[in-house]
Amino acid sequence: MPIKACVFDAYGTLFDVAAAARIAAAESEYAKLAAIWPQLAEIWRSKQLQYTWLRAITGDYTDFWQVTQDGLDFAMAALSLAGEAEMRERLLALYWALQAYEEVPEMLAKLKEQGSITAILSNGSPDMLNGAVQSAGLEELLDDVLSVESVGIFKPSAKVYDLVGEKLGVAPSEVLFVSSNGWDAAGACGYGFQTVWVNRAGDPMDNLPAKPNFELDDLTLIPDLAAR
Repeated sequence: MPIKACVFDAYGTLFDVAAAARIAAAESEYAKLAAIWPQLAEIWRSKQLQYTWLRAITGDYTDFWQVTQDGLDFAMAALSLAGEAEMRERLLALYWALQAYEEVPEMLAKLKEQGSITAILSNGSPDMLNGAVQSAGLEELLDDVLSVESVGIFKPSAKVYDLVGEKLGVAPSEVLFVSSNGWDAAGACGYGFQTVWVNRAGDPMDNLPAKPNFELDDLTLIPDLAAR
């Protein structure tokens, strides 16, 4: 069946999750970050994801904003920054206005020109997602923004992927799902979506039962895949 909807993970896929640490590190007030911001960004993101998985397993759901704060607190403690309250607040504020990757606006515009439904499906809470979308100026390029908050569990639960059909009115085989997380692309593929893993870092593929249909190093070719 032809692709009718292109659905994107948000953080790390459309929005650069390292941007908060990178921007703060360039500000004179946070000179301590200059040499270690890549480590901070990596640990922050890793713990943020780990906490979503653990909460999904235990059924102890909380919103993504709490998970994001918990991940940052761990990262700052790991890098001996636990007492830097102003830095913490600045990093969290920047997370609400993450930069979109440079190819995102043109890519989404092409999809809209082709007649594709465009949407986000994210672990993010609605307020966080709306803040990022507005900050990046993507409001007119997205038909919907779907959050796991409505089902109370994080990806890769099938309950999350169910939201696409329920909200967009498309069959799984009519969806091209795009994520920078290999585990997410694999989980969505196992669910029945056609999937793209955006592997910007050149990482090896996860050893999971399902494998993404496509692997790209950025989002530029998504409209071509959707039109196939």
